[in-house]
Amino acid sequence: MLPLGTPTPDFSLPDLDGKVVSLGDFKDARALLVMFVCNHCPFVVHVKAELARLYDDYALGVGIVAINSNDADEYPEDSPDAMRQRAEEWGWKFPYLYDEHQAAAKAYRAACTPDFFLFDADRKLAYRGQLDASRPGNGQPVTGADLRHALEAVLEGEMPNEVQAPSIGCSIKWRPGNAPNYAMGDL
Repeated sequence: MLPLGTPTPDFSLPDLDGKVVSLGDFKDARALLVMFVCNHCPFVVHVKAELARLYDDYALGVGIVAINSNDADEYPEDSPDAMRQRAEEWGWKFPYLYDEHQAAAKAYRAACTPDFFLFDADRKLAYRGQLDASRPGNGQPVTGADLRHALEAVLEGEMPNEVQAPSIGCSIKWRPGNAPNYAMGDL
């Protein structure tokens, strides 16, 4: 996993209208939440409404962006056209970006969808973990509790608890030959 304290990896990716969104677009935000998601993962579908609520609750102080890094050639349900349809259907107001070459997923060491990375005002990684303990079929309500606690701490100028449960979900769908081997130092 990307170590806590790591500076925010840069990105410049197209949104659903083709406009390039970059890290610098969030320079005035008190914190930055980068979410790796996709359209078809049952774990993302399970939390889609909470992701919309997070934006509604925190957009005034937090930059929020979602990135889809899945191979849309093999998974057409994750294509930019399908992304646009789902974002509208699910009420997502945050920028939803397409990482066609998967460079952002590698830079963040994203492993699954959903995967959450919260950076503080200095753009240092403060939280990289689960939304909450809810999973499809486990009966626990989707509350966003873990991520919301981290957001509140960062907005108060504090560091979230260093004990952070990792995200669980579907693996990033890498293009053939593009899957990183982080153990071997691939980035």
